[in-house]
Amino acid sequence: MPLTPLKAAFILALHALSTLSSPVPKPDPLSIPPLIPTIPGITDPLASLAPPLPILKVPTPPIASPPFTASSLKPKKLGYFWTGPFNQAYADFLAVYSLDDDTFGTFITLVDVPTSGNEPHHLNVSKDRKTLVGTGLLSLLKTQDVEYFFDVSDPYSPKFRNSGRALLSSIGDEIVAKPEPEGGFFITHMGSAGGTDLGRLTEWDRAGNLIGEWPAVTDLASTKNILADQFTPHGLNANFEKNIILTSDFVVPLSTLKPTTGIIKANTLRLWDINKRSIISTITIPNGGGIQDVKFIPGNPDTAAIATAVHLGQVWIIYPFKYNPDGSQGVAELLYDLGPKAKDVTAIYTDLSADGRFLYLSLTTANHVAALDISDLNNVKRLDNPDEAQPIIGPHSLRVTPDQKHLVALGYFVQEGDIGVLNTVGDYKVHYIDILPNGALHFNRTIPFLTEFANRGGARPHFSVIADFTDPADPKWNSY
Repeated sequence: MPLTPLKAAFILALHALSTLSSPVPKPDPLSIPPLIPTIPGITDPLASLAPPLPILKVPTPPIASPPFTASSLKPKKLGYFWTGPFNQAYADFLAVYSLDDDTFGTFITLVDVPTSGNEPHHLNVSKDRKTLVGTGLLSLLKTQDVEYFFDVSDPYSPKFRNSGRALLSSIGDEIVAKPEPEGGFFITHMGSAGGTDLGRLTEWDRAGNLIGEWPAVTDLASTKNILADQFTPHGLNANFEKNIILTSDFVVPLSTLKPTTGIIKANTLRLWDINKRSIISTITIPNGGGIQDVKFIPGNPDTAAIATAVHLGQVWIIYPFKYNPDGSQGVAELLYDLGPKAKDVTAIYTDLSADGRFLYLSLTTANHVAALDISDLNNVKRLDNPDEAQPIIGPHSLRVTPDQKHLVALGYFVQEGDIGVLNTVGDYKVHYIDILPNGALHFNRTIPFLTEFANRGGARPHFSVIADFTDPADPKWNSY
């Protein structure tokens, strides 16, 4: 999908009438107003270059949710799950469950948002542990807000607070919490305001207000960078002490919707200067075929990060402070090939142990979670059997629990339905997997969202955040 500067101008203008940040509940109009005002001398030439818009849905409000009874239980370990119902007439919601051994799987409460059909995607918690934010992958199709903020100052009774959207970009993905005292979040938007190439790294304050979309249109060097190679950021990780961010480019969202000639996949990552909010360089993994995820390895002396190349079924190592022969900053090297069953598995997401020793990878359409010991990057050891049939279908989101004893894997990636070509099979379960002393995995308990939310047609949990209140004086949450 070639992108000329004039087409880029169209994409940047596409949501010129959308609000930067809008609280909900608010009325959703049944008709969609013009997204671009008439501008003499500007809109006429743009009209001939306008790409087709994604398939839009009538932005109807959700129907009344089925009643539920919240629990008075106060477990020491809580799981928060950002979830969409199978019956998309109902609202999307945040579900909360006990993860304590003696009350595992006990429903605690549920919080609806005032919209539906967002395809709930990633979820993270602020560094002050008072706010959760979840993104909507397909909110654009109903012209709805993309970011949904929850007040978790009372962790047993979260409340929906507000929502927001960006101006230039959409398709919400990965979330990184910014350090205190400033707080807030960085969030990748994989697509433009119209779902095409030219996404953004968005920034939000602690109240859920949009601060900026990076690179800024006035940042000419960074804008030139994203016009040169596909810029569809999905993966995101930050090292605030070293003043760098890595984003990884996955797919052009619009290319996953019908009609399509095929999903357009990227081979690149971007290295950022946090203070300047600008791109330092592009890092390429040849023939990567979608670089879905990137994460810094905790404690690595070279500030190295891992990145997943979905087409290749490989894990690459990124050295952000090394230089290539051409003088460009950021070196990519192959770390580990996950074997033939990992190639083209649609998605490869990751999480790492807090000490940086163990790496876990979800191989979505292979129905498998891989485990690697990466304590010695020159001698990576595989801890799982790639030929084993694991009791999980369609895993995607992975979160190591704060106590480092379990891996929470969710059996669902994405289902676009009849309008798209991304429809992965899942078991729609929360898998609470034991981490053995050597880092290997033992599948144990599950929470089945199909039956838990049968009154909503079943439900599809996409992402989780885990809280541990074992020590009331030092509560722990897993936050990137």
